[in-house]
Amino acid sequence: MNHEDIEIKCLLEALFEKSGHDFRHYSQAHIKRRVKHVQALDNLENIAQMIHKVIYDDAFMERLLHQLSINVTEMFRDPGFYAAVRKKAVPILATWPHVKVWHAGCASGEEVYSMAILLKEEGLYSKCKLYGTDFSPTVLEEARQGVYKIESIKGYTENYIRAGGKESFSDYYTANYDYVLIDKSLKSNIMFAEHNLTLDSVFSEVNMVVCRNVMIYFDRTLQNRVLKLFWESLCPGGLLCLGNKEAITPECKDLFEPIDEKERIFRRKYG
Repeated sequence: MNHEDIEIKCLLEALFEKSGHDFRHYSQAHIKRRVKHVQALDNLENIAQMIHKVIYDDAFMERLLHQLSINVTEMFRDPGFYAAVRKKAVPILATWPHVKVWHAGCASGEEVYSMAILLKEEGLYSKCKLYGTDFSPTVLEEARQGVYKIESIKGYTENYIRAGGKESFSDYYTANYDYVLIDKSLKSNIMFAEHNLTLDSVFSEVNMVVCRNVMIYFDRTLQNRVLKLFWESLCPGGLLCLGNKEAITPECKDLFEPIDEKERIFRRKYG
């Protein structure tokens, strides 16, 4: 282990002790990249200096937490996934009288609103409750506001069409200068709340968990913990949706069965 790796290990320990947020089982490549970025932004000579700042400078600690969090998202990201949800997941969700959907690691909420649109178009939204969780209060507030840059809308609209959208995407937002505001009707059955996948227990019993492109940043130990957490959170026969670069680990293969292997949609096995 070189000196930088030792410094990062000590930094993550200090961050855990000070903030309660645990990044010790995140991908080392991801952590090192983000830590070096913060080091450059603050013109620090070495990573060891960041340990002192984490302990004594709360503003710096919050900036570091924000940089380490995973905030890459967009509406109808990976359109093929949403098309598969329409075709293969919706018929299963329709069999339940009430449906709870948990978006774990929801970041600024774009994928939660995407699912709300899809469920509305499929006639299920009125009986659904959507929960978006993340460990970052900052991004959760962005999600609650549902305000996004208008420059993103062209890409979001293309995604929506490719995902099998049935209406005009412009029906779901109001444009205001450089930003768009998500229609309030989509927010009626959505709740955003803090939850930390690395530390917290079952959030609620739900019918579907959506956690896409989050576990790619975790090491195998944490991936197994989170998959077992999702199994415990899902009702029998409930659905788990992962990102297209993620998979059920060998240690958890007996907990789930594939519904759509290509789009990473699985079903909780009974038992």
